[in-house]
Amino acid sequence: MNKKQRRMLVRIVLAASLLVLLFFLPVTGPLRFALYLVPYLTVGYDILIRAAKGIRNRQMFDENFLMAVATLGALALAVCDELTGREGDYLEAIAVMLFYQVGELFQSCAVGRSRRNISALMDIRPDTANLEQDGNLVSVDPAGVPAGSIIVVRPGEKIPIDSVIIEGSSSLDTSALTGESAPRGAGVGDEAVSGCVNLTHVLRMRTIREFGESTVSKILDLVENASSQKSRSENFISRFARVYTPVVCCSALALAILPPLIRPLFMGLSPNWGDWLYRALTFLVISCPCALVISIPLTFFAGIGGASREGVLVKGSNFLEMLSEADCVAFDKTGTLTQGVFEVVAVHPEKNPLRGPGVPDETALLHLAAHVERYSTHPIANSLRKAYPNEADGCIVEDVEELAGLGVRARVNGRLICVGNSAFMDSAGAAWHPCTRAGTIIHIAIDGEYAGHIVISDVMKPHAKEAIAALKKAGVKRAVMLTGDSAAAAAQAAEELGLEEFCAELLPADKVAKVEELLKENAGRGGRVAFVGDGINDAPVLSRADVGIAMGAMGSDAAVEAADVVLMDDDPLKIAKAIRISRRCLGIVRQNIIFSIGVKLACLALGALGIANMWLAVFADVGVMILAVLNAVRALFTI
Repeated sequence: MNKKQRRMLVRIVLAASLLVLLFFLPVTGPLRFALYLVPYLTVGYDILIRAAKGIRNRQMFDENFLMAVATLGALALAVCDELTGREGDYLEAIAVMLFYQVGELFQSCAVGRSRRNISALMDIRPDTANLEQDGNLVSVDPAGVPAGSIIVVRPGEKIPIDSVIIEGSSSLDTSALTGESAPRGAGVGDEAVSGCVNLTHVLRMRTIREFGESTVSKILDLVENASSQKSRSENFISRFARVYTPVVCCSALALAILPPLIRPLFMGLSPNWGDWLYRALTFLVISCPCALVISIPLTFFAGIGGASREGVLVKGSNFLEMLSEADCVAFDKTGTLTQGVFEVVAVHPEKNPLRGPGVPDETALLHLAAHVERYSTHPIANSLRKAYPNEADGCIVEDVEELAGLGVRARVNGRLICVGNSAFMDSAGAAWHPCTRAGTIIHIAIDGEYAGHIVISDVMKPHAKEAIAALKKAGVKRAVMLTGDSAAAAAQAAEELGLEEFCAELLPADKVAKVEELLKENAGRGGRVAFVGDGINDAPVLSRADVGIAMGAMGSDAAVEAADVVLMDDDPLKIAKAIRISRRCLGIVRQNIIFSIGVKLACLALGALGIANMWLAVFADVGVMILAVLNAVRALFTI
């Protein structure tokens, strides 16, 4: 409990103790009223002050006004009873205020718990960075460290800024970012994002971004601002409360005045003003919309926190609501369903190009291609070098020339080697032939003679196929892959993933047009279209879709900025989990709305008929609020 909550608890305990004491004291008359006024003001003075401020600011129709009018009216009825010689019941008025404050305290503790859970989850902001200056380490504020600086991260410390490891290797705890419990290994050349915890060895790192642009800052900004984007349910409750409160106040006033006026005129009965005033005051207590006003925002807040724990950042409750309605998910391929890492998947030699004894054809072809591509930074060149890493084999590589849009040629041990596409083979006079296998085809020619080709393909993410199956199980009706790759490569990937729909050879503008088609097709069904991507070219599509989902670990800054939901560990399996979390959250919201309104309407009817007394009014207000808040907190715990 914080200091404010502890003070409230002391006031509640003190007021309750005074009530028990007064119940046994044999006092009457004005002294009795004065003594009962002490616990009433002890527990409810702040409600009265807020109600007075609301009246002064002409914003009186809220729960503070309702509670003040109802309890002061109940006290006034008790005083009237005292004046007529009967014993006034001050207990009801004080008990209503007391239990209302108990409910407020409970709600405050529940919200505080949700905030603490999220704060603990997102407690990744580093306080200092160990900056290397003139051979010494200086502890500085991370916000003042420029990009390109050298920092040192010791075991047990958080990585303060997105950096590349230049010395050392270690295990990194990424659980605060991704929800993944298993540590990740990292070594020289690997990028490590801020917020990860270095577990085992000292790392020397070069910062690649300023602190304000680092992952930790963006995550905290997303979480802190998530509540500013209101869902339709929250906006409905706000509008409902603005209309509902004046209506029930006018209804209570009519209940207090009209029946006593009508009874003598048309029914020949006594007005019985006290009874109808009591009913009106009970009506006011019952009508407080606290359960709805408190529990609905709390449910969304808890849902966003629960998703964050799983490594899914939602930028607002409106996006959580739209995600729950998603029944069509479109995917980019490279970097989203695949790792964006090319690997050699097949080598098809035409003949043994080296004719060396004991050298396999496949190895010889890889050997030549890797040496020719040794100085290129293209991803395809990287995959060739990875497939044949032995560069220290005595070969002499010279006259390397890279031809844009064609490939690379060089002399290896005096022989002219051309490595590239079919157009390059045509220009070299090599009689190449196509490959039936899907992927990127790299042709090789030696001294103008065709030597064969190598097939390079992107590697599927470990959970990609499982992610598609999980989406179908979660009730997503359509899963579509949109890619700029060739039709053959897209068809192979779709078959491997179990996707029934795909569109290939799309430019970024084509992807936007395709998503707009999906939006039109879905409009009639009332569903939402989500798009999942990671690259700069995906930013327009992410913005156009109903819900944009970006890969946050390896995705581009533009994609993360344009997206509404960010997956911190790039695992496509988290998409189905995010949808399940959002649907569970919206289910809890609907439960609270139906339960709160249903109970209140029933109790309002009973109050108007004189069947419900103040004690039932307390349950209809405070009891319903506590039950709704308890239900809302369930959204914090994911399934």
